[in-house]
Amino acid sequence: MTRCVPKCTLLFLVLSSFSICANQLDAANWPCFRGTDGSGISTETGLPTRWSAGEGLAWKTPLPGPGSSSPIVFGDKVFVTCYSGYATSRNEPGDIQKLRRHVLCVDAKSGKVLWDRDVESKQPEEPFRGIGVPNHGYASSTPATDGERVYAFFGKTGVFAFDGEGKEVWRADVAPDARTHNFGTASSPIICNDVLVVPASVECEAVVGFDKHTGKELWRAPASGYGVWWGTPIVIGSGDDAEVVLSVPSELWGLNPQNGKLRWYAESFPERMVTPSPVAMGGVIYAIGGRQGGSAAVKTGGRGDVTKSHAVWKQSNGSYITSPVVYNGNLYWVNERGLGICVKAENGEEVAKKRVEGVNAVYSSLVLADGRMYLVSRRDGTFVLEPSPEFKVIARNSIEGDDSDFNASPAISNGRIFLRSDRALYCIGKPAG
Repeated sequence: MTRCVPKCTLLFLVLSSFSICANQLDAANWPCFRGTDGSGISTETGLPTRWSAGEGLAWKTPLPGPGSSSPIVFGDKVFVTCYSGYATSRNEPGDIQKLRRHVLCVDAKSGKVLWDRDVESKQPEEPFRGIGVPNHGYASSTPATDGERVYAFFGKTGVFAFDGEGKEVWRADVAPDARTHNFGTASSPIICNDVLVVPASVECEAVVGFDKHTGKELWRAPASGYGVWWGTPIVIGSGDDAEVVLSVPSELWGLNPQNGKLRWYAESFPERMVTPSPVAMGGVIYAIGGRQGGSAAVKTGGRGDVTKSHAVWKQSNGSYITSPVVYNGNLYWVNERGLGICVKAENGEEVAKKRVEGVNAVYSSLVLADGRMYLVSRRDGTFVLEPSPEFKVIARNSIEGDDSDFNASPAISNGRIFLRSDRALYCIGKPAG
């Protein structure tokens, strides 16, 4: 049983006590999973609350295939991944040998596809059957960008880097013998200075760091013996005090990114698999998860086992898939069944637990901006909610003509909201001037 012991040298930046992907200081960008800092919070204002296929839609761009990864935005470019050739129809999945993964670059102003690069999938891949893969597909890891290159992770097929013109710069494997998993691949990479950090628990029981310029493997952090997890790490602190925080089954880990040593760990909630990603605010890490449910808050810092010294609270409410946001002293999330949960950030006391009206199934995570929470449901539309324990629905928006799954969390940039379904990429808001 091994806790992560990587060998690396990473520097991390922090913005307003949240984590931040390095080199992404412009708040207008949304360069990785859940924004610049993994919090799911944007400082953008003037966002729309109501839209439809005939109103408030700046543009719509058909995609070459399905996907559950979230779009990301940098400057005037939107990046998104998807897959084609296999399992684009639930009833007739076809020949798995034809499965291909795509990385698309789309003009944020017009919706024009600037380039589309596809790669052949390594076989054998997990077939389209059971519960996991059919529910989210073969493109569920959100890409990341530093403004110069975009990086995509496709499980055992590998890690890919493309430049701004769509030229493949490098590709690498997380492990020569990386395996498939019946729930598929979903963890997202993050960029920290010159290192691309790839969480690959289900592929090789490790977190792997690559030189973002060359694709050379710099370090490997074993994470065996703790079940599997699909979440994305966050980074807190700066300089010598920076920590990489992971939510793994039953524990939270704080790693020193300068040398990879485990600074601290704390018991969280009993679980054998974790999907939600943690969030941080004010020196406290908040984690939720799993199939059995549970949530925990732990103060950062300390050394060794800090379960007794740094644990803030634990409680039984959790989420199998979705990640939370912290706002005005409360922790909010809506779980996969559409149940809204609010607990006090200071002590974990349950404030509210109620079904969000009209929501039946959710795979995306809440995004908070402009004093509102945006919730994308799988098939019931996008809900705009008051950020309060009442989870009051301000508006419910559907795009007529698209009855496919909306599994991705939204991206927010330059006063507009970017959504993706299994069929198309959408830009919600005023057309660019």
